[in-house]
Amino acid sequence: MKKIDNILQDQLIDIKNQGLYKQERIIETAQETEIDVLGKKVINFCANNYLGLANNEDIRKAAVDAINEWGFGLGSVRFICGTQTIHKDLENQISKFLKMDDTILYSSCFDANGGLFETILGPDDAIFSDELNHASIIDGIRLCKAQKFVYKNCNMDDLELKLKESKARVKMIATDGVFSMDGTIAPVDKIVEIAKKYDAITMVDDCHATGFLGKTGRGSAEYFNVLEEVDIITSTFGKALGGASGGFVSSSSEIVDTLRQKSRPYLFSNSLAPALVVACKKAIELIQENISLINKLSENTKYFRSNLSELGFEIKGSDHPIVPVMIYDAKNAVKLSEMLLQSNIYVIPFSFPVVPKGEARIRVQLSSSHTTEQLDKAIEAFNDCGKKLNII
Repeated sequence: MKKIDNILQDQLIDIKNQGLYKQERIIETAQETEIDVLGKKVINFCANNYLGLANNEDIRKAAVDAINEWGFGLGSVRFICGTQTIHKDLENQISKFLKMDDTILYSSCFDANGGLFETILGPDDAIFSDELNHASIIDGIRLCKAQKFVYKNCNMDDLELKLKESKARVKMIATDGVFSMDGTIAPVDKIVEIAKKYDAITMVDDCHATGFLGKTGRGSAEYFNVLEEVDIITSTFGKALGGASGGFVSSSSEIVDTLRQKSRPYLFSNSLAPALVVACKKAIELIQENISLINKLSENTKYFRSNLSELGFEIKGSDHPIVPVMIYDAKNAVKLSEMLLQSNIYVIPFSFPVVPKGEARIRVQLSSSHTTEQLDKAIEAFNDCGKKLNII
Protein backbone atom coordinates (compact mmCIF):
# COMPACT_ATOMS: atom_id res chain seq x y z
CA MET A 1 0.00 0.00 0.00
CA LYS A 2 1.34 3.43 -0.96
CA LYS A 3 1.89 6.19 1.60
CA ILE A 4 -1.07 8.21 0.34
CA ASP A 5 -3.35 5.16 0.72
CA ASN A 6 -2.25 4.70 4.36
CA ILE A 7 -2.94 8.37 5.11
CA LEU A 8 -6.37 8.27 3.50
CA GLN A 9 -7.26 4.95 5.15
CA ASP A 10 -6.61 6.48 8.58
CA GLN A 11 -8.78 9.45 7.66
CA LEU A 12 -11.60 7.17 6.49
CA ILE A 13 -11.43 5.16 9.74
CA ASP A 14 -11.68 8.40 11.70
CA ILE A 15 -14.70 9.48 9.65
CA LYS A 16 -16.39 6.15 10.37
CA ASN A 17 -15.60 6.37 14.11
CA GLN A 18 -17.25 9.80 14.24
CA GLY A 19 -20.39 8.40 12.61
CA LEU A 20 -19.89 10.68 9.60
CA TYR A 21 -19.22 8.06 6.92
CA LYS A 22 -21.66 8.33 4.03
CA GLN A 23 -22.92 5.07 2.54
CA GLU A 24 -24.45 5.21 -0.93
CA ARG A 25 -27.69 3.29 -0.94
CA ILE A 26 -28.38 1.85 -4.37
CA ILE A 27 -31.88 2.17 -5.79
CA GLU A 28 -32.95 -0.62 -8.11
CA THR A 29 -35.79 1.09 -9.98
CA ALA A 30 -36.55 4.35 -11.75
CA GLN A 31 -36.82 7.53 -9.64
CA GLU A 32 -40.34 7.63 -8.19
CA THR A 33 -42.10 8.22 -4.87
CA GLU A 34 -41.85 4.46 -4.38
CA ILE A 35 -38.55 2.79 -5.22
CA ASP A 36 -36.75 -0.50 -4.56
CA VAL A 37 -33.79 -0.31 -2.17
CA LEU A 38 -31.94 -3.36 -0.85
CA GLY A 39 -34.59 -5.59 -2.36
CA LYS A 40 -37.55 -3.91 -0.64
CA LYS A 41 -40.07 -1.31 -1.76
CA VAL A 42 -39.80 1.96 0.16
CA ILE A 43 -41.39 5.41 0.02
CA ASN A 44 -38.79 7.86 -1.27
CA PHE A 45 -38.35 11.11 0.66
CA CYS A 46 -34.81 12.06 -0.33
CA ALA A 47 -34.93 13.04 -4.01
CA ASN A 48 -34.99 16.53 -5.50
CA ASN A 49 -37.85 15.32 -7.68
CA TYR A 50 -40.14 18.09 -6.42
CA LEU A 51 -42.74 17.91 -9.18
CA GLY A 52 -42.49 14.19 -9.86
CA LEU A 53 -41.15 14.72 -13.39
CA ALA A 54 -38.03 12.52 -13.16
CA ASN A 55 -39.83 9.57 -14.70
CA ASN A 56 -42.62 11.46 -16.44
CA GLU A 57 -43.93 9.64 -19.53
CA ASP A 58 -44.05 12.74 -21.75
CA ILE A 59 -40.49 13.70 -20.81
CA ARG A 60 -39.20 10.19 -21.45
CA LYS A 61 -40.88 10.16 -24.85
CA ALA A 62 -39.38 13.56 -25.70
CA ALA A 63 -35.91 12.24 -24.83
CA VAL A 64 -36.31 9.11 -26.97
CA ASP A 65 -37.67 11.11 -29.92
CA ALA A 66 -34.75 13.54 -29.57
CA ILE A 67 -32.20 10.74 -29.85
CA ASN A 68 -33.88 9.51 -33.01
CA GLU A 69 -33.93 12.98 -34.56
CA TRP A 70 -30.81 14.69 -33.17
CA GLY A 71 -28.51 11.83 -32.19
CA PHE A 72 -27.04 10.68 -28.90
CA GLY A 73 -24.26 13.22 -28.41
CA LEU A 74 -22.37 15.96 -30.21
CA GLY A 75 -18.78 15.10 -29.36
CA SER A 76 -17.93 18.79 -29.27
CA VAL A 77 -18.06 22.01 -27.33
CA ARG A 78 -20.57 24.69 -28.19
CA PHE A 79 -18.40 27.14 -30.12
CA ILE A 80 -16.84 24.53 -32.42
CA CYS A 81 -19.70 22.39 -33.72
CA GLY A 82 -21.77 21.61 -30.66
CA THR A 83 -24.68 24.02 -30.97
CA GLN A 84 -27.92 22.74 -32.46
CA THR A 85 -31.13 24.68 -32.94
CA ILE A 86 -32.58 22.86 -29.92
CA HIS A 87 -29.89 24.37 -27.67
CA LYS A 88 -30.87 27.86 -28.74
CA ASP A 89 -34.56 26.98 -28.37
CA LEU A 90 -34.03 25.85 -24.78
CA GLU A 91 -32.01 28.97 -23.94
CA ASN A 92 -34.72 31.19 -25.40
CA GLN A 93 -37.41 29.27 -23.54
CA ILE A 94 -35.64 29.72 -20.20
CA SER A 95 -35.00 33.42 -20.87
CA LYS A 96 -38.69 33.96 -21.52
CA PHE A 97 -39.67 31.87 -18.49
CA LEU A 98 -37.42 33.89 -16.16
CA LYS A 99 -37.98 37.21 -17.97
CA MET A 100 -34.28 37.65 -18.76
CA ASP A 101 -32.49 38.87 -21.90
CA ASP A 102 -30.53 35.69 -22.54
CA THR A 103 -29.49 32.31 -21.11
CA ILE A 104 -26.39 30.13 -21.44
CA LEU A 105 -26.39 26.36 -20.83
CA TYR A 106 -23.78 24.50 -18.76
CA SER A 107 -23.13 20.83 -17.94
CA SER A 108 -24.34 21.52 -14.39
CA CYS A 109 -25.20 24.44 -12.15
CA PHE A 110 -21.95 23.69 -10.31
CA ASP A 111 -20.18 24.53 -13.57
CA ALA A 112 -22.41 27.56 -14.11
CA ASN A 113 -21.47 28.97 -10.72
CA GLY A 114 -17.86 27.92 -11.23
CA GLY A 115 -17.63 29.84 -14.48
CA LEU A 116 -19.61 32.95 -13.57
CA PHE A 117 -17.69 35.10 -11.11
CA GLU A 118 -14.15 35.01 -12.49
CA THR A 119 -15.46 35.73 -15.98
CA ILE A 120 -17.30 38.97 -15.28
CA LEU A 121 -15.57 40.38 -12.16
CA GLY A 122 -12.01 41.56 -11.55
CA PRO A 123 -9.72 42.87 -8.76
CA ASP A 124 -11.52 46.22 -8.60
CA ASP A 125 -14.86 44.53 -7.90
CA ALA A 126 -16.34 42.90 -4.79
CA ILE A 127 -18.58 39.91 -4.04
CA PHE A 128 -20.80 39.74 -0.96
CA SER A 129 -21.68 36.10 -0.30
CA ASP A 130 -24.08 34.57 2.22
CA GLU A 131 -22.20 32.37 4.70
CA LEU A 132 -24.42 29.35 3.93
CA ASN A 133 -24.15 29.54 0.15
CA HIS A 134 -23.77 26.31 -1.80
CA ALA A 135 -20.30 24.86 -2.32
CA SER A 136 -20.47 25.71 -6.04
CA ILE A 137 -20.86 29.42 -5.26
CA ILE A 138 -18.04 29.26 -2.72
CA ASP A 139 -15.71 27.51 -5.16
CA GLY A 140 -16.68 29.85 -7.99
CA ILE A 141 -15.90 32.87 -5.83
CA ARG A 142 -12.53 31.38 -4.85
CA LEU A 143 -11.54 31.34 -8.52
CA CYS A 144 -12.37 35.03 -8.87
CA LYS A 145 -9.90 37.88 -8.26
CA ALA A 146 -12.61 40.16 -6.86
CA GLN A 147 -12.59 41.22 -3.21
CA LYS A 148 -14.54 38.75 -1.09
CA PHE A 149 -16.92 39.46 1.80
CA VAL A 150 -19.09 36.95 3.66
CA TYR A 151 -22.24 38.11 5.44
CA LYS A 152 -24.22 36.23 8.08
CA ASN A 153 -26.98 33.98 6.78
CA CYS A 154 -29.93 36.08 5.57
CA ASN A 155 -28.74 38.92 7.82
CA MET A 156 -29.55 42.11 5.95
CA ASP A 157 -27.97 44.36 8.59
CA ASP A 158 -24.64 42.58 8.20
CA LEU A 159 -24.92 42.67 4.40
CA GLU A 160 -25.68 46.38 4.38
CA LEU A 161 -22.80 47.15 6.73
CA LYS A 162 -20.33 45.38 4.45
CA LEU A 163 -21.75 47.03 1.32
CA LYS A 164 -21.58 50.43 2.96
CA GLU A 165 -17.86 50.05 3.69
CA SER A 166 -16.95 48.86 0.19
CA LYS A 167 -15.63 51.22 -2.49
CA ALA A 168 -15.49 48.56 -5.20
CA ARG A 169 -16.18 49.35 -8.85
CA VAL A 170 -18.88 46.66 -9.17
CA LYS A 171 -20.57 45.14 -6.12
CA MET A 172 -22.27 41.77 -6.48
CA ILE A 173 -24.50 40.16 -3.84
CA ALA A 174 -24.54 36.36 -4.25
CA THR A 175 -27.05 34.14 -2.48
CA ASP A 176 -28.84 30.83 -2.68
CA GLY A 177 -32.52 31.41 -3.38
CA VAL A 178 -33.20 28.50 -1.02
CA PHE A 179 -30.65 27.12 1.43
CA SER A 180 -30.96 23.42 0.80
CA MET A 181 -29.85 22.14 4.20
CA ASP A 182 -32.23 24.40 6.15
CA GLY A 183 -35.19 24.79 3.78
CA THR A 184 -34.88 28.54 4.28
CA ILE A 185 -35.92 30.93 1.52
CA ALA A 186 -33.53 33.87 1.17
CA PRO A 187 -35.15 37.33 1.56
CA VAL A 188 -34.61 38.14 -2.10
CA ASP A 189 -36.90 41.18 -1.96
CA LYS A 190 -34.82 42.76 0.79
CA ILE A 191 -31.60 41.86 -1.00
CA VAL A 192 -32.86 43.61 -4.13
CA GLU A 193 -33.82 46.66 -2.07
CA ILE A 194 -30.38 46.88 -0.47
CA ALA A 195 -28.70 46.30 -3.84
CA LYS A 196 -30.49 49.31 -5.29
CA LYS A 197 -29.43 51.44 -2.34
CA TYR A 198 -25.74 50.62 -2.83
CA ASP A 199 -25.70 50.29 -6.62
CA ALA A 200 -25.00 46.55 -6.43
CA ILE A 201 -26.06 43.70 -8.70
CA THR A 202 -27.80 40.57 -7.46
CA MET A 203 -27.04 36.93 -8.22
CA VAL A 204 -29.43 34.18 -7.05
CA ASP A 205 -28.80 30.44 -7.30
CA ASP A 206 -32.32 29.03 -7.62
CA CYS A 207 -31.59 25.31 -7.90
CA HIS A 208 -34.04 24.47 -5.13
CA ALA A 209 -36.67 26.92 -6.36
CA THR A 210 -36.88 26.94 -10.17
CA GLY A 211 -40.02 25.18 -11.37
CA PHE A 212 -42.08 25.18 -8.19
CA LEU A 213 -41.47 28.19 -5.92
CA GLY A 214 -43.61 31.24 -6.63
CA LYS A 215 -47.11 31.31 -8.10
CA THR A 216 -45.98 30.01 -11.50
CA GLY A 217 -42.78 28.22 -10.48
CA ARG A 218 -40.35 30.94 -11.54
CA GLY A 219 -38.42 30.73 -8.30
CA SER A 220 -37.50 32.68 -5.19
CA ALA A 221 -37.61 36.06 -6.93
CA GLU A 222 -41.19 35.43 -8.08
CA TYR A 223 -42.03 34.22 -4.57
CA PHE A 224 -41.18 37.76 -3.39
CA ASN A 225 -42.59 39.50 -6.51
CA VAL A 226 -39.17 40.82 -7.63
CA LEU A 227 -38.49 38.52 -10.59
CA GLU A 228 -37.62 41.30 -13.02
CA GLU A 229 -35.33 43.01 -10.50
CA VAL A 230 -32.79 40.22 -9.99
CA ASP A 231 -29.77 40.60 -12.29
CA ILE A 232 -28.46 37.03 -12.53
CA ILE A 233 -30.22 33.70 -11.94
CA THR A 234 -28.35 30.41 -12.03
CA SER A 235 -30.16 27.09 -11.74
CA THR A 236 -30.32 23.43 -12.68
CA PHE A 237 -32.32 20.93 -14.69
CA GLY A 238 -31.36 18.27 -12.14
CA LYS A 239 -34.15 18.91 -9.66
CA ALA A 240 -37.70 20.07 -10.43
CA LEU A 241 -37.02 20.52 -14.17
CA GLY A 242 -36.98 16.82 -14.98
CA GLY A 243 -34.38 15.69 -12.47
CA ALA A 244 -31.61 14.83 -14.94
CA SER A 245 -28.59 17.15 -15.25
CA GLY A 246 -27.42 20.40 -16.77
CA GLY A 247 -27.51 23.99 -15.57
CA PHE A 248 -27.71 27.54 -16.83
CA VAL A 249 -27.13 31.24 -16.21
CA SER A 250 -29.87 33.72 -17.15
CA SER A 251 -29.05 37.42 -17.20
CA SER A 252 -28.49 40.47 -19.39
CA SER A 253 -27.30 40.07 -22.98
CA GLU A 254 -23.93 41.57 -22.04
CA ILE A 255 -23.29 39.18 -19.14
CA VAL A 256 -24.38 36.08 -21.08
CA ASP A 257 -22.39 37.04 -24.18
CA THR A 258 -19.29 37.60 -22.02
CA LEU A 259 -19.76 34.14 -20.52
CA ARG A 260 -19.96 32.65 -24.01
CA GLN A 261 -16.64 34.27 -24.87
CA LYS A 262 -14.66 33.62 -21.69
CA SER A 263 -16.33 31.21 -19.24
CA ARG A 264 -14.01 28.20 -18.99
CA PRO A 265 -16.53 25.50 -17.91
CA TYR A 266 -18.65 26.51 -20.92
CA LEU A 267 -15.83 26.76 -23.46
CA PHE A 268 -14.13 23.51 -22.47
CA SER A 269 -17.09 21.21 -21.73
CA ASN A 270 -19.11 19.18 -24.22
CA SER A 271 -22.53 20.45 -25.25
CA LEU A 272 -25.56 19.12 -23.41
CA ALA A 273 -26.79 15.92 -25.06
CA PRO A 274 -29.77 16.38 -27.42
CA ALA A 275 -32.01 14.04 -25.43
CA LEU A 276 -31.41 16.09 -22.29
CA VAL A 277 -32.05 19.40 -24.07
CA VAL A 278 -35.38 18.34 -25.59
CA ALA A 279 -36.51 16.63 -22.39
CA CYS A 280 -35.78 19.79 -20.38
CA LYS A 281 -37.79 21.83 -22.88
CA LYS A 282 -40.70 19.46 -22.34
CA ALA A 283 -40.34 19.74 -18.54
CA ILE A 284 -40.69 23.53 -18.64
CA GLU A 285 -43.72 23.21 -20.92
CA LEU A 286 -45.37 20.76 -18.50
CA ILE A 287 -44.80 23.07 -15.54
CA GLN A 288 -46.38 25.99 -17.37
CA GLU A 289 -49.33 23.86 -18.47
CA ASN A 290 -49.91 22.20 -15.08
CA ILE A 291 -49.93 24.71 -12.23
CA SER A 292 -51.72 21.98 -10.28
CA LEU A 293 -48.33 20.30 -9.80
CA ILE A 294 -47.07 23.36 -7.92
CA ASN A 295 -50.28 23.62 -5.90
CA LYS A 296 -50.15 19.93 -4.91
CA LEU A 297 -46.55 20.28 -3.76
CA SER A 298 -47.51 23.25 -1.61
CA GLU A 299 -50.37 21.26 -0.03
CA ASN A 300 -48.08 18.31 0.71
CA THR A 301 -45.49 20.64 2.24
CA LYS A 302 -47.93 22.30 4.63
CA TYR A 303 -49.49 18.97 5.61
CA PHE A 304 -46.21 17.21 6.38
CA ARG A 305 -44.55 20.13 8.16
CA SER A 306 -47.52 20.79 10.46
CA ASN A 307 -48.04 17.14 11.37
CA LEU A 308 -44.37 16.46 12.14
CA SER A 309 -44.14 19.63 14.24
CA GLU A 310 -47.17 18.55 16.24
CA LEU A 311 -45.37 15.32 17.11
CA GLY A 312 -42.62 17.35 18.78
CA PHE A 313 -39.90 17.29 16.12
CA GLU A 314 -37.89 20.46 15.58
CA ILE A 315 -38.27 21.53 11.95
CA LYS A 316 -36.15 24.18 10.21
CA GLY A 317 -37.28 26.51 7.46
CA SER A 318 -40.84 27.19 6.34
CA ASP A 319 -43.07 27.01 3.27
CA HIS A 320 -40.61 24.80 1.38
CA PRO A 321 -40.66 21.07 0.51
CA ILE A 322 -37.20 20.65 2.04
CA VAL A 323 -38.05 19.65 5.61
CA PRO A 324 -34.96 19.42 7.86
CA VAL A 325 -35.80 17.34 10.94
CA MET A 326 -33.18 18.37 13.49
CA ILE A 327 -31.49 15.53 15.41
CA TYR A 328 -28.19 17.30 16.20
CA ASP A 329 -26.27 14.12 17.12
CA ALA A 330 -24.77 12.52 13.98
CA LYS A 331 -24.94 8.95 15.24
CA ASN A 332 -28.59 9.34 16.25
CA ALA A 333 -29.37 10.78 12.83
CA VAL A 334 -27.87 7.68 11.21
CA LYS A 335 -29.76 5.38 13.60
CA LEU A 336 -33.03 7.14 12.89
CA SER A 337 -32.56 6.88 9.13
CA GLU A 338 -31.80 3.15 9.44
CA MET A 339 -34.87 2.58 11.60
CA LEU A 340 -37.03 4.51 9.17
CA LEU A 341 -35.69 2.40 6.31
CA GLN A 342 -36.80 -0.70 8.21
CA SER A 343 -40.24 0.93 8.24
CA ASN A 344 -40.01 1.40 4.46
CA ILE A 345 -39.34 5.14 4.68
CA TYR A 346 -36.28 6.14 2.67
CA VAL A 347 -34.50 9.23 4.01
CA ILE A 348 -30.87 10.26 4.33
CA PRO A 349 -29.03 11.64 7.41
CA PHE A 350 -26.88 14.75 6.92
CA SER A 351 -23.94 15.55 9.14
CA PHE A 352 -20.57 17.30 9.05
CA PRO A 353 -19.06 18.40 6.66
CA VAL A 354 -22.32 18.80 4.70
CA VAL A 355 -23.78 20.68 7.67
CA PRO A 356 -21.95 22.22 10.67
CA LYS A 357 -20.79 19.92 13.47
CA GLY A 358 -23.55 19.29 16.00
CA GLU A 359 -26.24 20.17 13.43
CA ALA A 360 -27.02 16.66 12.14
CA ARG A 361 -30.46 16.16 10.69
CA ILE A 362 -32.76 14.05 8.54
CA ARG A 363 -33.66 16.04 5.44
CA VAL A 364 -37.07 15.04 4.15
CA GLN A 365 -37.87 16.17 0.60
CA LEU A 366 -41.43 16.22 -0.57
CA SER A 367 -42.86 15.79 -4.05
CA SER A 368 -46.18 16.66 -5.63
CA SER A 369 -46.35 12.94 -6.46
CA HIS A 370 -46.53 11.90 -2.80
CA THR A 371 -50.01 10.76 -1.83
CA THR A 372 -51.61 11.63 1.52
CA GLU A 373 -51.39 7.93 2.40
CA GLN A 374 -47.62 7.96 1.81
CA LEU A 375 -47.22 11.11 3.91
CA ASP A 376 -49.24 9.56 6.75
CA LYS A 377 -47.06 6.42 6.69
CA ALA A 378 -43.94 8.59 6.99
CA ILE A 379 -45.44 10.66 9.82
CA GLU A 380 -46.38 7.49 11.71
CA ALA A 381 -42.89 6.01 11.22
CA PHE A 382 -41.19 9.22 12.41
CA ASN A 383 -43.41 9.14 15.50
CA ASP A 384 -42.62 5.51 16.36
CA CYS A 385 -38.88 5.69 15.66
CA GLY A 386 -38.46 9.10 17.26
CA LYS A 387 -39.96 7.83 20.52
CA LYS A 388 -37.76 4.71 20.54
CA LEU A 389 -34.66 6.94 20.23
CA ASN A 390 -36.02 9.46 22.81
CA ILE A 391 -35.85 12.22 20.21
CA ILE A 392 -39.47 13.18 20.93
